Order: sequence, then C-alpha cells, then structure tokens
Amino acid sequence: MTTYAGIAGAAALTLTLGHAAPATSSGPSPLAWSACGPAGLGQECATLRVPLDYADPCGPQVDLAVSRIRASGSATGPGARRGTLLVVAGGPGSSGVQRLSAKGAALKEQLGGAYDLVSFDPRGVGGSVKARCGLDAADRHLVTLRGWPAADGSIDENVARSRRVAEACARNGGAVLRSLTTPNQVRDMDRLRQALGERRISAWANSYGTYVTAQYAQEFPRRTDRIVLDSSADPNPATVAQGWLRDMARGADDRFPDFAAWAAHPDRAASRLADRPEDVRPLVLDLAARLDRAPKPSTTPGVPLTGNLLRQALQSALYSDAAFADFARLVKQAADPAAVPVLPPVLAGPMPDEDATVTVGVVCNDVRWRGTLPTFRRAVAADRAAHPLTAGMPVNITPCSFWKDTPAEPPTRLTSDGPSDVLMIQGLRDPSTPHSSALEMRAALGARARLVSVDRGGHGMYLSNGNPCGDRTVTRFLLTGERPASDVTCR
Repeated sequence: MTTYAGIAGAAALTLTLGHAAPATSSGPSPLAWSACGPAGLGQECATLRVPLDYADPCGPQVDLAVSRIRASGSATGPGARRGTLLVVAGGPGSSGVQRLSAKGAALKEQLGGAYDLVSFDPRGVGGSVKARCGLDAADRHLVTLRGWPAADGSIDENVARSRRVAEACARNGGAVLRSLTTPNQVRDMDRLRQALGERRISAWANSYGTYVTAQYAQEFPRRTDRIVLDSSADPNPATVAQGWLRDMARGADDRFPDFAAWAAHPDRAASRLADRPEDVRPLVLDLAARLDRAPKPSTTPGVPLTGNLLRQALQSALYSDAAFADFARLVKQAADPAAVPVLPPVLAGPMPDEDATVTVGVVCNDVRWRGTLPTFRRAVAADRAAHPLTAGMPVNITPCSFWKDTPAEPPTRLTSDGPSDVLMIQGLRDPSTPHSSALEMRAALGARARLVSVDRGGHGMYLSNGNPCGDRTVTRFLLTGERPASDVTCR
C-alpha cells in the first residue's frame, strides 16, 4: 500500500466540464484506440468517459486514460484468447497505464498472449482528469506530505501543515477532488468493462488496487472471472486508510532484517555497511539521530539530508531489493564527512500538485479519520519508542483529520459471498502491507480465496520481488483457473 506516495507521470488530458457531452443511459461508447507506449510492445491508448457523479449519470463527464496490449491468441483452438486481464495499480496515486508499460512484456511472456491486457489511470492520476489543491511547494515534498514528526517528537508542525493542506483542498479541489473515492473507482472499472464489451473480466491488482478490486468483486461478483490480489492490506471498514498507514511501522520492522543481511554481506564491499547484520540497524538509527541534530547539505540546493529524509529513503528502499544499493550509498555518503549526499529523485523536490492532491484526496474522502490531538501525540510518542525505524510517522496526524467534506458513502465490508475465484499472493516480509494484514483480507474473503504466502521481502510479489514458485502458481491460475486446494507457502 503506497498511501501518500503515489507519483503519476503521464501527460494530462484536458477537461472542460462545461462543454462535456452528456452521458446516456445506454452506457459508454466503444473505445477509439491509437498506438502509444514503448516501441515494440504493441500498446494502444484510448479515452473512457465516465460520469463525474454517478448519482447524476447524465450530468458532467470526465475522461480516464485507458491502455491495452491485445491478446496474440486466436479466437479458438490452442492458445485461444480467453478474455481481458485488467491490471490495477496501487497508490492511491499510481498510474495503471505506466504499470502496463512496465509489466506488459513480462505478462505477455508469462500468459502467452491469452489475454487482452488492459489498464487505466484512476481519477486524479496520469492522463486522466486531474484535481488540484493548490498546495505550497513546501507541503508537497514526500517527507512533508507524510507525517514525519519533528526531531524531538513534536507534531505541532504536522498539525499546522495538515490544517493548511485540508483548507487548500477544500478551497481549490472542487467537484473533481470530491469524486476521488474508492467507490467511484469501482464504478469506473465496471464502466470500462462495459466499454470493452466484456461480460466478465479478470484482474491482477497490486497494493491499494487489491482493495479496489476486492470491492469490485463484492459489488459485481458475477462480472469477475479470475482475480489475483497481490500485496493486500486489511479491508476492515473500521481501519481502512488510517490502519494502512499504521501498518507501515510493523512492515518496516518485518522487512529491515533483509536489508541488514544484504548490507553486511562480505561479497558487497562497495555497499557493505557493517560486518554483522545485527550491527546495521543501530548504525542507521544512530545516523538518523545525528542528522536530526545536524542536517547535512546535499547536492540538491535548499534540501538538506535530515534524519526524517533518511528514514523516508529507507522506507521507500524496503519496497524492493533492487533499491538496497542506492540506500546503502546514501548512508555511506551521509556518514562520510567529505561526501555530499545525492538525494533520490523522489525525495529531492516537491511532487506536482496534482499528484500530491490525489494521494491525500482518496484516503481522506473515503473515511473519517479517528483521533484527537492528545491521542495523536500519545500514539506518536509510543510508536517512536516501539518502532524507531519509522519514528512515529505511521500513526501521526494527516490532513484527513481536518478534511472539510464528510465521506459520501461508508466503506463496504467484504464478505465471502460470491464465486470462489480469488487468488491472493503475499510476501512474508512486506514493508507496506504486512503479511498479518493480508491475513485479514484472507479471512474476510473466506471460501472465495486461496492465499499463496511467499518467503520473500518487498512490496509486490508476482513478476517482481517474489520467487518462481509464486509466479508459477499465479500464472497457472490465470491460464487454467487451477488454484491450490488450500493456502500454501512458497519457500
């Protein structure tokens, strides 16, 4: 779950609500496809029109960016095309179009061209309709948009910033911002299914996308075919969004030993941080504390390397082993008095306003966050002691505590009602959606699902951080419908 960290990147489409063609009760128009994306991938793009407000389906419409890679299988016979696989990105704030560009070649190879691979940019993301809160640049850095407490544990600055962000969003966000919700993304998915002419769709969903897709399967159970939920969080209506952020503290603790073992391995002379894995954690924590007291100038003018920026860099690096070397290099630069740290690009500057807006908008629109200022202060103090790697950030106050609009709809409680067509895959050491949280999704789905637990770390398992056993199990399910008879672990 990448709450408060979605970075969209595709070019925006122009939206003019006053001149939008009205919708009709007959459903969406067929999609008009044109070539796009990386050369040689065969990717196509189109625009899907959806109601700004589904309570007024014939009112103003907005545009969503859609992309596909067509199946290479024939209509019949061996290797036949068997339908559409919807690739559902996470976030909130991640681009499905970009994810399809990144994963399309691997999916084609794994699935043998059996599916039309389709994805879309949710509202607020990439090439789809955008909302803008008009946030100050200082409030759009990832390390400030997330609620990292001050070096002494104070949350006063977080409170002031959260108020400021919520007020700006209420002042500038308008109807498009209010439409950024999980229920609307679920409805948009079904609108896309209709536009594709499919009676049922399959899906591979990642991170926050698993919550959206599970909600889709709950709302439209007879319109699903084969559903893969990759790296799921707890869907309990009492804890969604706020609980997802809170889980990152446990997730970082679960995952850090993987990095410690990597950073102490004797074969990595250039990246090695300590002789023993057990020495890496105190080294990183001590360095962060020293940067709290004396931030170090970086190669980015005006953006010093602080303790919180180092902690955020760690939290981001834990998503994939591929990021370990860059974080180890940052640690070495920070510890070397003669070196000038080079910040990761995602931390070196502010997010675009549209990206910052969607990362707060969805979670704040979906649910009313619980807590008073005294309870947040107590929670941060306790969490800093229990989980120093994340230093109280996961339980801190956010703009959602001051959000002006109440949720339009209550969150849906998932049940086991519906066809048994869900396969979950989950890493045992996920820094964002811990395995223990995925077990809550598994319990909610009951007999509808099977869970494949992968003895790996990182966020996102299939064709990513996982292992051949997990990949084979998902691929077999998508191609044949075969699942394990019961929950299994891939060692």
